[in-house]
Amino acid sequence: MIEKGKISSLQMAMLLYFIVLATAILTLPSVAGKDAKQDLWLSPIWASLIGFLTLGIFLKLNKFYPNENIIQYSERIIGKLAGKTMGFIYLFFHLYLNGIVLRQYAEFIANFLPKTPIPVVIASMVLVCMFVVYGGVEVLARATQVFLPLFILPLLLMVLLLLPDIEIDNIFPIMGNGILPSLQGATSIQSWFNDFFYISFFLPFLKDRSKARKLGVISIVAVVLTMVITNLITILVLGSTTQEYIYPVISVSRYISIANFFEHVESMVMAVWVTGIFVKVSAIYYVLTLGTAQCLNVRDYKPFVLPFGFLQVIVALWISSNFQQLVSFLSTSGIVFFFSLEIVIPLFLLLIAFIKKGRNGGLNSNGTKNQKNH
Repeated sequence: MIEKGKISSLQMAMLLYFIVLATAILTLPSVAGKDAKQDLWLSPIWASLIGFLTLGIFLKLNKFYPNENIIQYSERIIGKLAGKTMGFIYLFFHLYLNGIVLRQYAEFIANFLPKTPIPVVIASMVLVCMFVVYGGVEVLARATQVFLPLFILPLLLMVLLLLPDIEIDNIFPIMGNGILPSLQGATSIQSWFNDFFYISFFLPFLKDRSKARKLGVISIVAVVLTMVITNLITILVLGSTTQEYIYPVISVSRYISIANFFEHVESMVMAVWVTGIFVKVSAIYYVLTLGTAQCLNVRDYKPFVLPFGFLQVIVALWISSNFQQLVSFLSTSGIVFFFSLEIVIPLFLLLIAFIKKGRNGGLNSNGTKNQKNH
């Protein structure tokens, strides 16, 4: 194996939690609220079904090919040429996705550091993530453990401090127009649950694989609870104006004021955002370099770290002329784009693997045909 590091199922669950929530936490209430209105807090519950579907697909594929990820076993399932082609498509997808994440991060930071050029903001994040990627999957997992409290505790503190400002009437009537609005909101945010796709790249490195399913489910539940609480506190404070804000969570945090002393706590939200983006960018960056080495059949992924660092900065700057254009893509055609690559194609691979299993009388741990005794 190119990567010899090992992580626990708990570390994998933490990584997935960050990967899904890092970009969701600030804009989620606005995206869901456009369709779901006061029922936006229900949308993550329906959208979580996509998360469970993704988890099931990749756990089953990992059972067939336990030591490989989607880039590797694509060649076994659909043939070398088609598999290589699909592998390079996924590499482009990772590069493109990290460009989107970095651009979102830079546009947000520009609100706090308006005089800092966006290229500098992007390049500084890539540089820090580069050191983690060089360290490998174990360093990435340990960094996630360190930063998890810095992600969760400010959110919990913000929720507690906002309790005096909530208006419980803002969530009524619950499903006043039926279940359809909350389902439409779920459609808008399901792209984040697609990101459980990245479990494919961490399953081969688990040292306690028997716990993968349980902790994968716990990770999905933790994501849903965080989303529901975030959406609830936002709608309870902002009411029907939630969807009018680009960053509703920032707007909500400005309501916090204790004795005219403890206020202007947007820095807490900024800390949550930066922490989450650091882990998400590092994880996708690592998958990009590792997958490239696997596609090209080289022994080490580290020579690709520096070139891809520069390339990610360029893609992040090129990806959109402005933030509004990026948001428009993510809420329209981007939904189909991500769903196709992270759900439809893996499901297609799983179906073919099932067919091969039936024809070959079962697959062994390497995904090859079991030999029958005569």
